[in-house]
Amino acid sequence: MHEYRTHTCAELRPAHEGDTVRLAGWLQSTRDHGGVVFADVRDHHGLTQVLVSPDRPELQEQMRSIPRESVIRVEGVVRPRPAETVNTALATGQIELDAGTITVLGRVTRGLPFEVTGSSSPGEEVRLRHRYLDLRTERMQRNIVLRTKVVQRFRELMTDRGFLDVQTPILTATSPEGARDFLVPSRRHPGKFYALPQAPQQFKQLLMVSGFDRYFQIAPCFRDEDGRADRSPGEFYQLDLEMSFATQEDVFAVVEEVMTAIFTEFSTGAVSPAPFERLTYAESMLRYGSDKPDLRNPLHIVDATPVFATTEFRAFADKTVRSIRIPDGASQGRSFFDKMSEFVVKQLRGDGMAWLKVDEAGALVGPIAKFLSADEQAALIETAQLVIGDAIVFLAGPEAQAVALAGHVRSELGVRLELLQENVFRFCWIVDYPMFERTEDGAVDFSHNPFSMPQGEMKALNELDPDDVLAYQYDLVCNGYELSSGAVRNHDPEIMLKAFEIAGYPKDEVERRFPALLNAFQFGAPPHAGIAPGIDRIMMLLTGESFIRDVIPFPMTVSGVDLLMGAPGTADDRQLKELHIASLAPPAEGDAVID
Repeated sequence: MHEYRTHTCAELRPAHEGDTVRLAGWLQSTRDHGGVVFADVRDHHGLTQVLVSPDRPELQEQMRSIPRESVIRVEGVVRPRPAETVNTALATGQIELDAGTITVLGRVTRGLPFEVTGSSSPGEEVRLRHRYLDLRTERMQRNIVLRTKVVQRFRELMTDRGFLDVQTPILTATSPEGARDFLVPSRRHPGKFYALPQAPQQFKQLLMVSGFDRYFQIAPCFRDEDGRADRSPGEFYQLDLEMSFATQEDVFAVVEEVMTAIFTEFSTGAVSPAPFERLTYAESMLRYGSDKPDLRNPLHIVDATPVFATTEFRAFADKTVRSIRIPDGASQGRSFFDKMSEFVVKQLRGDGMAWLKVDEAGALVGPIAKFLSADEQAALIETAQLVIGDAIVFLAGPEAQAVALAGHVRSELGVRLELLQENVFRFCWIVDYPMFERTEDGAVDFSHNPFSMPQGEMKALNELDPDDVLAYQYDLVCNGYELSSGAVRNHDPEIMLKAFEIAGYPKDEVERRFPALLNAFQFGAPPHAGIAPGIDRIMMLLTGESFIRDVIPFPMTVSGVDLLMGAPGTADDRQLKELHIASLAPPAEGDAVID
């Protein structure tokens, strides 16, 4: 007989009746019922009920003395449960283990910081500081198991499509991916630093130049950026892929097949049929106020600026005005709109929200109706396609502000009015991103991936204003989450140098920062394209979790602190000396010291 267990806590069935077996796991609970002591023993696989009969008083006392969540081994005989105690909700609910011996393998010697099997959820700090306990919970066990299965399935799907799984370096050079690098000082090269990859961008492109046709990996990526509900600070994982001799359409076809398979196999929700809906960046910003629209929300944004081009209503004069029609919204009381306006002011830091209703006579009524001319009201009804019983809300301000406010208000209205489709995954592609954008001081910078191919190639860069150049860049969006960004790559060194020149990077700087890629392109580079769906956000959607930490085994806090391991911490003088660096900041109280 095996030293610890002959079966898992999910295996025993009536067919095992009379067998002497061993189980090992965590003592979840103990109950004393009329002289019979019952205990639930749990492992990764499931749970089995153990009974200690009255004719074993010493064994009963031993079971009562063992703290919950201690690890125990129980040897005994499998018995059928009495018919009235069969638990049909439990896989092992038809049997119980009549204990003969109990051995404590790992005793709990401290008070539990929270109930592992309780219904209440402890705060984030407590959960992350004791993550090994949090991971014992049924919910977290389920999430991490599902993550493993999803990643395995991704690998199978990619391999089946001719992609080669290649691991790229972790210690590398800095790269402009839009976030700060994590730097690693070099002991052997004083004053020099490695960078952890924000993405395997350059390496996967170099693999295409090397003659590999299709590459993928489940890639770890590192970015020194703030965390939020859907973004893990520090590190994340993505399904990184690249294809030679591929167009944007080729990438879409592969990703749509893979995503459809994953979401169909690992969820019960309806999945958008391929091909997924496509929206240009300009269309998405106009209709949804965001480049990651939640298409489960039926509300659309309408540009009402032309309606009020010559208005005398000061709140709208000389401003961009975005409006949102709410079908049947006239049934909402004034308090609803007042609370929405309060949301705009307090949560979004906007100036407020105006609103109107269409009454039974087809006329516009509401707080601002008296400020609008008859022509403006008629034009608004036509532009927004208002009908009797509708309501309409307005957000006004400078264009960027009005667009952003309208996007947030659309999302909030969808939630408060319970308009979102349930149990569906609405995918879409956002395409035709601007190649460049303006910084606050008016300078030109890359708006997306700097290694993307401009639409029109060199001709566009030479003849168009930078604000008008579009790129073969695309994002995959689902239910309001950006799952991945990708692009057709710029494989021509001359076009690459020109694009960087427009963004303010002289030739010598490009040659200094990206020598491998620029040099490789001069030795015959195939056209290539790729994308990188984020594993963590995909898991959030599949599990229905609201926070990304709940699908990651060992996450950091939003502020980038590992409460479990005590990172980041200070280094001692010996380590700093070996690395030829000095720390300018004194250790803060409570900092961990790396020894």
